[in-house]
Amino acid sequence: MEDVVGVLTEQIEARFAMSMAELKAAVAVAPGANPEATGVVKWHGLLVASQAALERAEDDLLTALQTQPSEVDDPTMDLAHRVNAAVSARDGRAMVVRWLLDPAAPGKQGLAAERLARFSRGARTGPAVQTSAPVRPATAPAQAATAGRGVLR
Repeated sequence: MEDVVGVLTEQIEARFAMSMAELKAAVAVAPGANPEATGVVKWHGLLVASQAALERAEDDLLTALQTQPSEVDDPTMDLAHRVNAAVSARDGRAMVVRWLLDPAAPGKQGLAAERLARFSRGARTGPAVQTSAPVRPATAPAQAATAGRGVLR
């Protein structure tokens, strides 16, 4: 299996014509200058972190399996589940990076692309629903309304 992070890193570097270190530095200086680069750098960082977590989980599982008798115990099965979860997280993040790099990816053209662009820019025209109670005219308490009247006995 190819190194997922390495392959995607090469694709990012080719797409932006600079090394990841240079791209990260450029995004750090001006994150709003190129939203596409900012997104790719963010998700690449998440991908690298999930790859590191996967490698730690695999190492822990391998260590546990080397000390196991023929039957696997519950703590070792928990490590195996941790490896599976780490693979899923890494693969999901890799898919996001691939999607970000593909200009023809589904959702990047037409109405969906326009909505995504508006969402990522934070452009809002106002709340979708009313967020506060409507203003009601002030009314005088009942005692104040009867203050001018005499009391009948």
